[in-house]
Amino acid sequence: MRAIVLHAPGDIRLEKRPKPVAGPGEVLLRVASVGVCGSDLPRMLVKGAWKMPLITGHEFSGHIHALGENVEGWEIGELTAIAPLMPCNQCIECKTGNFSRCRDYDYFGSRRDGAYAEFVAVPVENLIKTPQHVDPRAIAMTDPASIALHAIWKAGGITAGQTGAVVGCGPIGLFAIQWMRIMGASRVIAVDVTEEKLALARQAGADLCILSADFADNKERADLVIEAVGIDSTINAAVMLAAPGGHVTFIGIPVPDVKLSNATFQRFLRQEVSLHGSWNSFGAPFPGPQWTTTVQKFATGELKWEFMISHDLDLAELPGIFQRFAAKDLHFSKVLFRPDRSGDGGANREAS
Repeated sequence: MRAIVLHAPGDIRLEKRPKPVAGPGEVLLRVASVGVCGSDLPRMLVKGAWKMPLITGHEFSGHIHALGENVEGWEIGELTAIAPLMPCNQCIECKTGNFSRCRDYDYFGSRRDGAYAEFVAVPVENLIKTPQHVDPRAIAMTDPASIALHAIWKAGGITAGQTGAVVGCGPIGLFAIQWMRIMGASRVIAVDVTEEKLALARQAGADLCILSADFADNKERADLVIEAVGIDSTINAAVMLAAPGGHVTFIGIPVPDVKLSNATFQRFLRQEVSLHGSWNSFGAPFPGPQWTTTVQKFATGELKWEFMISHDLDLAELPGIFQRFAAKDLHFSKVLFRPDRSGDGGANREAS
């Protein structure tokens, strides 16, 4: 099978690898669609993975190609969503249903071979039943949509009449805007560095869109703020955007050290703003209602996703895309790859 293999940061190769075999309690999936996650950028270009060489990629959907021993309730050809975390089920975090905080987990695409490939063997515990009419590209975006929902729930959610805000309008931020609307937020504020991303935020349902360059002039405040970038300026901005007694949930993963300004510290101290960390997207029973609710909302059409896709490509084009990421020569919102596109040249729709 074709697979994208990370040998070292920046050394990304298209290779031929043996097709995996479904072991007991596993299914073999033919990957239908796989997305580039923001966490893939430092992994592929800067930090590397836990072990290398490694097939990366963890945001994916697939059709069941073969059933391993003792697998029941699944059919050949069935489309499924896949939770990428494999919890240990032994530590105190797992035993209390906090699987995102598992102390000895495995993970597709960072600790074991993942989905930048044509086939993946997956434990049945990681499969989520999926209405078969849903586009596989949407199902591949269940992970970022679930991360956004998990982050909102970590802060206690948002209720009718409240104001929400998102700092960073990548796919997770765009899903967060939609979840806030679904939950009844009367107003949603979006902050981003580009007008292109703010245009997507408007499509997601944001009312007030603020360029980062103009943020200092903003007087609006939000009951719940989701920070989805992970750099100094956005982390500080998210806290300053919170209303008195409000909540800020941090999703963005910093690479360098983070510095909070004195004004930021005074803000959450004096205005009693609650700060929340949010990691991954899992709950009980595993993989959690974050995942099942997301799949349901894709099925009903309440969660919109297609407007986010800027590139829809064949797997072989992935190394070149990461070269463009490294050179900062790519305007993108969501990049998807489909292993079954070899021979058709793929399709490339640049973000407007």
